[in-house]
Amino acid sequence: MKTVLMVAEKPSLAQSIAKILSRGSLSSHKGLNGACSVHEYTGTFAGQPVRFKMTSVCGHVMTLDFLGKYNKWDKVDPAELFSQAPTEKKEANPKLNMVKFLQVEGRGCDYIVLWLDCDKEGENICFEVLDAVLPVMNKAHGGEKTVFRARFSSITDTDICNAMACLGEPDHNEALSVDARQELDLRIGCAFTRFQTKYFQGKYGDLDSSLISFGPCQTPTLGFCVERHDKIQSFKPETYWVLQAKVNTDKDRSLLLDWDRVRVFDREIAQMFLNMTKLEKEAQVEATSRKEKAKQRPLALNTVEMLRVASSSLGMGPQHAMQTAERLYTQGYISYPRTETTHYPENFDLKGSLRQQANHPYWADTVKRLLAEGINRPRKGHDAGDHPPITPMKSATEAELGGDAWRLYEYITRHFIATVSHDCKYLQSTISFRIGPELFTCSGKTVLSPGFTEIMPWQSVPLEESLPTCQRGDTFPVGEVKMLEKQTSPPDYLTEAELITLMEKHGIGTDASIPVHINNICQRNYVTVESGRRLKPTNLGIVLVHGYYKIDAELVLPTIRSAVERQLNLIAQGKADYRQVLGHTLDVFKRKFHYFVDSIAGMDELMEVSFSPLAATGKPLSRCGKCHRFMKYIQAKPSRLHCSHCDETYTLPQNGTIKLYKELRCPLDDFELVLWSSGSRGKSYPLCPYCYNHPPFRDMKKGMGCNECTHPSCQHSLSMLGIGQCVECESGVLVLDPTSGPKWKVACNKCSVVAHCFENAHRVRVSADTCSVCEAALLDVDFNKAKSPLPGDETQHMGCVFCDPVFQELVELKHAASCHPMHRGGPGRRQGRGRGRARRPPGKPNPRRPKDKMSALAAYFV
Repeated sequence: MKTVLMVAEKPSLAQSIAKILSRGSLSSHKGLNGACSVHEYTGTFAGQPVRFKMTSVCGHVMTLDFLGKYNKWDKVDPAELFSQAPTEKKEANPKLNMVKFLQVEGRGCDYIVLWLDCDKEGENICFEVLDAVLPVMNKAHGGEKTVFRARFSSITDTDICNAMACLGEPDHNEALSVDARQELDLRIGCAFTRFQTKYFQGKYGDLDSSLISFGPCQTPTLGFCVERHDKIQSFKPETYWVLQAKVNTDKDRSLLLDWDRVRVFDREIAQMFLNMTKLEKEAQVEATSRKEKAKQRPLALNTVEMLRVASSSLGMGPQHAMQTAERLYTQGYISYPRTETTHYPENFDLKGSLRQQANHPYWADTVKRLLAEGINRPRKGHDAGDHPPITPMKSATEAELGGDAWRLYEYITRHFIATVSHDCKYLQSTISFRIGPELFTCSGKTVLSPGFTEIMPWQSVPLEESLPTCQRGDTFPVGEVKMLEKQTSPPDYLTEAELITLMEKHGIGTDASIPVHINNICQRNYVTVESGRRLKPTNLGIVLVHGYYKIDAELVLPTIRSAVERQLNLIAQGKADYRQVLGHTLDVFKRKFHYFVDSIAGMDELMEVSFSPLAATGKPLSRCGKCHRFMKYIQAKPSRLHCSHCDETYTLPQNGTIKLYKELRCPLDDFELVLWSSGSRGKSYPLCPYCYNHPPFRDMKKGMGCNECTHPSCQHSLSMLGIGQCVECESGVLVLDPTSGPKWKVACNKCSVVAHCFENAHRVRVSADTCSVCEAALLDVDFNKAKSPLPGDETQHMGCVFCDPVFQELVELKHAASCHPMHRGGPGRRQGRGRGRARRPPGKPNPRRPKDKMSALAAYFV
């Protein structure tokens, strides 16, 4: 029996699709990477009985990166990144072992069906999967087709079964357009980012951003925000005057009239009109009109409109809204949420989708009435040729979804029902009055038929006071005429919704990437999100954009990126050559980069006005080993130490606190040590600022603290404080934290594993002796007599922290909440107290001590 491998984009999607296709009769097991399951069942394919294996990836399998030395900022001129620097595809998440997992599952399979998301990114992932799987699949005979592509827009029985019945092929051109975008963003973004980050962080201490990044889409996005800021700052309010009249229609009722001239900017002229009208006692009706008008129902919902409404009405940021929509999609509640289309296909089952909502407690009456009276034909929108508009796929309740998921689902459902409802119809009445030589008007609206506003009440026509019945020539007594002084007001800062509109209008990013670009400028501290989800640029964001305008406006204007996006779309359509587009665009930006570098003094002049030089920033903390003067600790991102006498800057671990470590000095360079900590329950370790930036030994890398230093005799080093190998991450070593007493900790120097132990112990030392069972270093522990947990009122004990029965109840494994770059470990497989062990592989070198002084620990907490 032949085997068909099927691959979806996410584990939850794979499970849903497998259940539909197998009619529920399937067996499942976890794959070797622990993240993706494999669902198996039997069926027919191409007219023959086969065994199906459905599994998934977790997004992109591969990512693009530079080779070797080109990833090191200090060793490569950023200009080389445009052409000379070779790139390679690396696993996007090495911990998942996705390539190996796919090859294990694909080995011996005869066919592959790709169920990746049906957009350009999905097509690109298709070919990443094929690159991994095709070499290990059975070879086709006689030109037999073995690769198939399923295209679908929702996780429903009908859509999935139709996709399986109409399999196509993956689109290589769309995949190439994604490859081109990835390479352009990598080369252009890295070159500009590296140059301006090194240049400005080397001069200024209060930029408060760990990365001064540039992005071909990110920077124009920031440009829109700063452009609005500049309009606000340059705005000069002007005083103007308006006339306001009031007429009495009966004893208890009056009408407020608007002046037809609207406003005048000369007070004397306004006073003249006021004097002319104040003399009149009656207002005469000049004209009346009553017109029936309609407020149109909305177009079908696409991604950009969903993000706009989520931000402006639901208070959800674009990225959070997109993530919530994706979860609703994978759970089968809505259709695919990434689409530019606002037009339902001709064969779209509108009534079927509407019937699913007929018993919902919130809108059942509206839906039943629509079904009984007949739905209205939706407005004709834009067909982008991708996915159908976003619609609900099944009914859900607030209790079922809860929180933001429910709020977004409710909006999507109400929007869908509104698209097949009738327009809102209302009667607009207008009366024009003459008071002396001046004309005044009042108007009112009366709803005739609420239409779609019944299901979208926030769109309803506001209730207004009905106007009196009158005709031309009728007169009403004038209650008062007064002159009001007002001022023009500046525009407000851009909302996320307005920014999304501008990005869509100018072709900056795609429906999928727009939320990412907005999130990036927030994360980089270029803008802050104010009340009403308005985006206010920071000093750094403002200076950067003004600097780009000063040097080369095209770096920040949307025009050049729009042109690039058009070229990428041509690649996707097969109308442009991938290599030519890539080469031409990189050549343009390379020339711009060289000009930018040569003209950087122009931006630097703006920086000098807004930011403080390194020497004037920070507070004295520790002594420099070269000049023995105090270095200043700069707390603003990226935190670092600066010696103004030597004019040297030393980077530090981020996302934690830094303090002086007992005024102790490094034996190698005489720099005072500092202590980094992620919190009382997290990790902490000392480090030498010089060694952290200039590794003293060949087996060390930049960014290593004392807990990774291989100095053979320093009391703070791994050699003296290391206990043994951390099985959790398999590359780290568990190290005693000598600063943690009396709540002692042992922490991995690579991942986030922390073991809390020996609380209230007076002293804990790492012994040179090792455990005869697991080869861990023994710990010598002294307790205060009053608080000793040791049996028989003992106060001292030496043993293995993992194997010794006296110690096993005194150790608790936790995971530090740390984001330090060196802490790359994920959540543990098991947690809790107890002991266990895993033997070191034969011939594996001892990670704790140099030479033969210590054996490795493979400790595991059960």
